[in-house]
Amino acid sequence: MTLIPLLPASDSSAPFAFHNGVSIDRATFYRQVLTLAAALPERERVLNMCTDRYWFAVTLFAAIARGMLTVLPNSAAPEHIAAVAAVQPGLLVLGDQPQNPLEALPYFRVDILPADPAQDVAAMPQIPFEQRVACMYTSGSTGAPMPHFKTFGRLQLAILAGAERVWGVAGAACSVVGTVPIRHMYGLESSVLLPILAGGRMSTRIPFFPADIASALAELPAPRLLVITPFHLRKLLEAGIVLPDIAVVLSATAPLSTELAAQTRRQLACPILEIYGSTETGQVATRQPDLESGWQTLQGITLEQRDDEVWAVGEVYETPQMLNDTVELHDARTFRLLDRKANMINVAGKRSSLSFLNAALTGLPGVVDGVFCLPERQDGEEVERLVAFVVAPALDRSTILAGLRQHVDSVFLPRHIVFVDVLPRDGNGKILARTLQALLAQHLPGRS
Repeated sequence: MTLIPLLPASDSSAPFAFHNGVSIDRATFYRQVLTLAAALPERERVLNMCTDRYWFAVTLFAAIARGMLTVLPNSAAPEHIAAVAAVQPGLLVLGDQPQNPLEALPYFRVDILPADPAQDVAAMPQIPFEQRVACMYTSGSTGAPMPHFKTFGRLQLAILAGAERVWGVAGAACSVVGTVPIRHMYGLESSVLLPILAGGRMSTRIPFFPADIASALAELPAPRLLVITPFHLRKLLEAGIVLPDIAVVLSATAPLSTELAAQTRRQLACPILEIYGSTETGQVATRQPDLESGWQTLQGITLEQRDDEVWAVGEVYETPQMLNDTVELHDARTFRLLDRKANMINVAGKRSSLSFLNAALTGLPGVVDGVFCLPERQDGEEVERLVAFVVAPALDRSTILAGLRQHVDSVFLPRHIVFVDVLPRDGNGKILARTLQALLAQHLPGRS
């Protein structure tokens, strides 16, 4: 059995986390992890519902030290938590809130235990390489969320491979600010595990609004890494506020356009890296989208064509993982991403993608936000007809159709354009499949 240290060797006095201007060193983090690990009740599975990134990290690594599986739901919605609890029996909720966020389950508060100084001399826990430490759930953007298990050793390999790429572009290990949810694979890898396992520094905050992002960045020493999504990046650039120097911007969860990447480089005076990956695969490859169209896999990951599918292969996976996307392989480590398989649509014999159509829609002047969807064909209809939900207070239907005609084939013009005040996106900037179904049921009864 291969054993690896819970935490990497490092300068124990080095700053690790920053909260309201106060620095927390790695020795304090280590003491709090072991103190909490010793205090946790016996459980096989825990549900980490911490809202602060630092306490989330302490809780995650305390559970790893105790051999517990941490379940990370992608949503705190009661129906989702109930579905998770039904298939993950015996869950104990761990959190940093005064009140239990999930009253139907037992609760243990993690942020009120003082770090035990005696833990300074405690031996570093050694963790089996194959120990399952996290159960991640897919976002639900294309259907029902599905669980995927991650092992400690393979997560560490993936994080170190990602750090090699990200720190290489930044020029050094960075202080990390992330706007993304910590219970999502991208947020877990890039804003939690990257600073812990690869020598970076962590912001405990999860900012959302541009001014909060600027404040969180200013709290940290340079060099700085901003982990964000394309949706929130666009909003940040539109705000036009002054930001502290950023070494590199990291983007994922949705396609990043060449135009937005180029604008980011100009406006923030830094390179921008885009990550390709999924809950199933974790981070697979990166590119700088304003400089290159192709992707390069991270160290230790190769791609293989098997019949009509492409598989990711490497020690970071317990078994090879099939990509849920259409890609064009150049060789085992470079490829071009064509689109998400779930995004490809066929209308009247012509093929396009929802990603392309959404980009065309949101690129129109006056469109604040928008999304296409393709409801099931109704009885009597010869072809499917698209629907678009649009946030555009100053526009009307004819103006949007005229703008779309310049970019898309007429068969992909939406039959229905529904104007809404806001589109309910999740923390990753995604609109979930169930959200689209609810919008259809609300605005177009009979089309859902």
